[in-house]
Amino acid sequence: MRAKFLLSGLLAAALCGPALAQTTPTEKQVVDLSSKAIALRSVRGEGNQTGKVAELFRKALIDAGWKAAEIEIVPVDDTAYFIATWKGKNLALGPIVISAHMDVVDAKPEDWKRDPFTPVVENGYLYGRGASDTKFDTVQAMVAVMELRKAGFVPERSIVLAFSGDEETTMITSKVIAEKLKGARLVLNVDGASGALDEESGKPAYWSWQGAEKTYADFALEVTNPGGHSSAPRAENAIVQLAGALTRIGAHHFTPEVNDITRDYFVKAADFVSDPLLAAAMRAFAKDPTDKAAIAVLRGNPATIGKIATTCVPTMASAGHGLNALPQRATAFVNCRIFPGHSPQEVMAELKAVAAEPAMTIRQIDPEFTTASPASPYDPVFVGAATRAIQSAFGEVPVIASQASGASDSMWYRALGVPSYGASGTFMRESDDFSHGLDERVPLGNIGKSLEYYRLLLTELSSK
Repeated sequence: MRAKFLLSGLLAAALCGPALAQTTPTEKQVVDLSSKAIALRSVRGEGNQTGKVAELFRKALIDAGWKAAEIEIVPVDDTAYFIATWKGKNLALGPIVISAHMDVVDAKPEDWKRDPFTPVVENGYLYGRGASDTKFDTVQAMVAVMELRKAGFVPERSIVLAFSGDEETTMITSKVIAEKLKGARLVLNVDGASGALDEESGKPAYWSWQGAEKTYADFALEVTNPGGHSSAPRAENAIVQLAGALTRIGAHHFTPEVNDITRDYFVKAADFVSDPLLAAAMRAFAKDPTDKAAIAVLRGNPATIGKIATTCVPTMASAGHGLNALPQRATAFVNCRIFPGHSPQEVMAELKAVAAEPAMTIRQIDPEFTTASPASPYDPVFVGAATRAIQSAFGEVPVIASQASGASDSMWYRALGVPSYGASGTFMRESDDFSHGLDERVPLGNIGKSLEYYRLLLTELSSK
């Protein structure tokens, strides 16, 4: 209630402030609607307001001329999902789906400089939980669709706005939506990839689209012993056994590999790397993924180690039940980001073999909340349309393919054979990326250009 009470005054002051004095009514609408969405605490659990975000979006569409029957809000547990369909002229053609999510990661107000659920516009940024992940991008794409419809454009293919309500947690609604829309021509996920601004000049440096993502998987490793008095040690000790297994897993490297998406990334992104050794390694690896020298360099860099192969790292551990007792149980958790083309079961088997501990058991945690998915095809229709749209709006910026470390709603579509591409129209400095972190924010200087990008992209893709 506090966030709602403060919003009207803060928003009115913000919209009239110097940072937005030159914006158009449509750009102000983006900030207004994004701010209202941020003020709603759409976090899983008690008091979840994701359904109210959906109602906010429904009202915006109806105010823009949509019919109530074109909009569907479906409650699921304590959340909801949102689907709005703008029917095209040829219903036999698969629709263009705009994918996003309405929920956010929780935030503790006492940790923030500003209340995370009280949106603030300051120095050209919109602050608040969900500003960059991903309420602002959701609103930009939705407003672009609204503007297209107001202008009288009639798509050949239907355009569908599909917003999940639990992408940050269980992804139950994400999976349901993908199943309902499995006949789509392609999916544009605004919660994935984006443009980069030069750190010094603030000008667009390059734009990336996401064509693949690694599969997220957590595994529980456990060793149990009878235990006993610590004064009478035994050869088998659950802590020692599990520690040895974790040490071996920590030292293990999965086989490096590339696909069409990562190869394009390494070749093109190398041009923007200031370290000549790293740039050379990126180009060499794209040419030959068995190049040992290149692999060593890429493994030594936190920004690239996750791009060349599956990675698994121990993240949590607990053991024992008393300072003077032999441990009866030792448990650890290993988090993996799995390269497309490999299943969690395959990786689990490799971890078991690497651990080389017969007393250890291993199981996947919550496998129903994730799925392995292949890379989307390098589709020249999408890539061409996206390149023309982004360069028309932002200038002749380089366009680079990318693969995410996972996971997003795209995986559910890809698992069903529907191409899904991360294609956000937002540009920001890398140093401004505070998604899931404190004082999350998004720059507001390119709203007009982002809306132009979405309009051009949707016009072209929905007309083919």
